Amino acid sequence: MSIIRVTKEFRFEGAHALTGYDGKCRHIHGHSYSLFVTLKGSPKGDSTHPKSGMVLDFSELKSLVNELIIEPFDHALILRKDAKLATEIERDYCNVIITDFQPTCENLAIYFADIIKNRLPDHLKLSGLKLYETPTSFVEWVADDNQ
Repeated sequence: MSIIRVTKEFRFEGAHALTGYDGKCRHIHGHSYSLFVTLKGSPKGDSTHPKSGMVLDFSELKSLVNELIIEPFDHALILRKDAKLATEIERDYCNVIITDFQPTCENLAIYFADIIKNRLPDHLKLSGLKLYETPTSFVEWVADDNQ
């Protein structure tokens, strides 16, 4: 049985501020994020199955990631819970996400990986994900590194 990796790219816009950071990113600023989600599994071998030869239908991956990540995070402001005025901003504006963690690209990748892993069918595994904060800067979460 062969193992295949399938990857789908997603894009969303978001803003964040890094509480206590000693550089420009301490200010609220935005990014055009690109997220690459890679799953691994075996293609369906049943020639009578409508998804024969597929690890999964890309539309299924699209629906899952859109529900879990894109819809809540697109055009959201992401703040750590101890950021100044976080409670007031969340109360007065729509689409504000308050996290327990510093909303760095690294921490968002870990958070996204955990969310996706917990919703996959048993026959699929999250192999990895890449989260681009800019066209030339990204972080990568790899399952083999996180056993």
